[in-house]
Amino acid sequence: MAVGGRWAALFADLEAQAAAAEHAERAAEVDERTRGELAGLGTVDRLRAADGAAVRLRVIGARTLTGVVGRVGPDWLLLAEDAGREAVVPLAAVLGVRGLSRFSAVPGTAGAVSSRLGLRSALRGIARDRSPVRLELADGSGLDATLDRVGADFVEVAVHAPGEARRRHDVAEVELVPFAGLVAVRRRI
Repeated sequence: MAVGGRWAALFADLEAQAAAAEHAERAAEVDERTRGELAGLGTVDRLRAADGAAVRLRVIGARTLTGVVGRVGPDWLLLAEDAGREAVVPLAAVLGVRGLSRFSAVPGTAGAVSSRLGLRSALRGIARDRSPVRLELADGSGLDATLDRVGADFVEVAVHAPGEARRRHDVAEVELVPFAGLVAVRRRI
C-alpha cells in the first residue's frame, strides 16, 4: 500500500469513528428527550388520543369494561359499550387500559371548556336528563337508580327497579354515594 493510501485509510477510519460517535450521541439525546416528554404525559393525554378506539378497562372491583372511547374529561371517560349502553367511568376507578395505540395527545391541549368539564359536570348532565342508570360500585355491587343530586364529591340517587323511570312511589330509598365508590355510571343511549 502506498504512503498516501495509508493516510487516506487512517483518515477514513477516523471519520467513520467520529460519525459513529456522533450518531450514538444523537441517539442518546433523542432517547433522553423522549423520556423527558413521556414524563410529562398523563393518563388523560393517552386516553384523549384514543378517541374512537376499542379498549378494555380493568377497574376497581375486579371488573372489566369494554367499549369504544368517546369523550375524555380531566378525570373521567365516556365508554360506548355494546347493546346500546354508555358508561361514564371515573379515571380514579381505572386500574389498567388495554388497546391503546402508542400515540398521545399533547398535554394541555384539551381546550379551556373540555378541561373544566370534570366528573361532577358529566354526572350533573345525567342528573338533568333524569334517565335511569346502573351505578357500578367499588365493592362489586351495583345500584339501579336515577341521579337526583350531585355534590362536590358525592352523588345522591333514588334507588328503584332496573330500567324504570324515577317515580316517587317506586323509589325504594335514597342513597348518597361518594365519588370514591363509583366505578361506572351506565345508561342506555
